[in-house]
Amino acid sequence: MSLAEFEDAVGDALDLVPQGFMDQLDNVVFLVEDEPPADDPELLGVYDGIPLTERDLHWGGHLPDRITIFRGPLVRMCEDREELLEEIAVTVVHEIAHHFGIDDETLHELGWG
Repeated sequence: MSLAEFEDAVGDALDLVPQGFMDQLDNVVFLVEDEPPADDPELLGVYDGIPLTERDLHWGGHLPDRITIFRGPLVRMCEDREELLEEIAVTVVHEIAHHFGIDDETLHELGWG
């Protein structure tokens, strides 16, 4: 799958994310990269930013938080576009949860691990 096709799939998967989640995002951008860091080759996505629960009155003027989706591992693990959309959507929800201050342990308990 080409990068352009994958980016289209990410856009379609974002449409699957509940609108209530998307409406609560504050200063977040979505990025696509081919591969995750070499020390974590199976990483599907990553949140890099300051969770809403850690922001205070002095927060402001920061660059946007980033949610990065990694094309390589997602494409390799999925057999077709439908499965890929579902995995991207789950990955996005997982990373959005980090933006909301929810940790990995809680996400696993909720079935979004």
